[in-house]
Amino acid sequence: MSDAIIVLNAGSSSLKFSLFEGNTRPSRQSLICNGEFDGIGHRIHFVATDNAGTSLADEYLAGGATHDDALTALLNWVECQFQNHRLVGAGHRVVHGGSLYTAPVPIDATVIDELRRLVPLAPLHQPHNLAAIASLSKLHPNLPQIACFDTAFHHTQPAIATAFALPRSITAQGVRRYGFHGLSYEYIASVLPDVLGPFAADGRIVVAHLGSGASMCAMNRRKSLATTMGFTALDGLPMGSRSGNLDPGVVLHLIQQNGMTAQAVSDLLYHSSGLRGVSGVSDDMRTLLASDDPHAAEAVALFAYRICRELGSLAAALGGLDALVFTAGIGEHSPEIRRRVCKQAAWLGVELDDTANATGAARIATTGSKISAWVIPTDEDLMIARHSWRLIALGDTAISR
Repeated sequence: MSDAIIVLNAGSSSLKFSLFEGNTRPSRQSLICNGEFDGIGHRIHFVATDNAGTSLADEYLAGGATHDDALTALLNWVECQFQNHRLVGAGHRVVHGGSLYTAPVPIDATVIDELRRLVPLAPLHQPHNLAAIASLSKLHPNLPQIACFDTAFHHTQPAIATAFALPRSITAQGVRRYGFHGLSYEYIASVLPDVLGPFAADGRIVVAHLGSGASMCAMNRRKSLATTMGFTALDGLPMGSRSGNLDPGVVLHLIQQNGMTAQAVSDLLYHSSGLRGVSGVSDDMRTLLASDDPHAAEAVALFAYRICRELGSLAAALGGLDALVFTAGIGEHSPEIRRRVCKQAAWLGVELDDTANATGAARIATTGSKISAWVIPTDEDLMIARHSWRLIALGDTAISR
């Protein structure tokens, strides 16, 4: 019987998962299957595919099913579908690790208590991450669980890059820039030598993680030096439904002049802003690019403009730029957004190869471009699986039985 490690990414209405072989260090080839339970709280749609993309499941659960129901169904399905595998551990994507957690850790009661204290810093994600951990603990109490943090990769940033100009009494409470999407950036950093070559991989690189959540990270020697997100995942670029960078005075105005409550402002900035708010059409870039609504066009233009503004800022933090990398849903699959960004970044020395960009090549800059530009698919689940495998293998638990 073979070992297997499950990776869980829990959201407010979804539970995404991947299952990897657990006897050796996980790789893309050792992915057994992945899938999602979507529509939790309503009618859950369960889909799963194997490593080749072949459908393994496409069904609905009873209406009103909960996260516990989804996780129970998942574990039962895995047990029945893969009878020659046994789960030896679970890795969880946890959005916020605060100042304390700079690397993945085995989960125990102390870790849970610390992560609960960080819920106000990631209200859209942290409660659901913790709920999945609690559910799995009830269903499989002896299974080792590993927390992998989206903030951990950015702990290499210098103190000046993480500081706000606030009184020290406030910063002492942990109010600082943390940065997010760290698991994605960590994966990209791990494959840069294979894609760019070992010398270029250690250069001054900006990675643009562009999806429904979007951020950018400046790396040198494959370490994070600066990033666009800060204290929360609300900062930086405009996103699907999040505002991104905002003058704090706007929040004061909404509260003092418009009479909005803190919760109403939170709902506005997290759920009704970004591409959705500007366009009034959708938070999906594909829909916006296909629309002839002028407000949709304005949302797309603003998204590309802000990326280019932040690119200049991050290049300044690096003292120059050698390469630009696009990743995540929009970054990997939208030639039009890549085209707009690269054209606007011509002043930096980016020269786009239009054919390579349109056909989805890995390198999308011309051979003569001063700054190279690339498209590299990210794999946060694989990063979590590798961290989990390593920590479980080191402990006197499942794999070392």
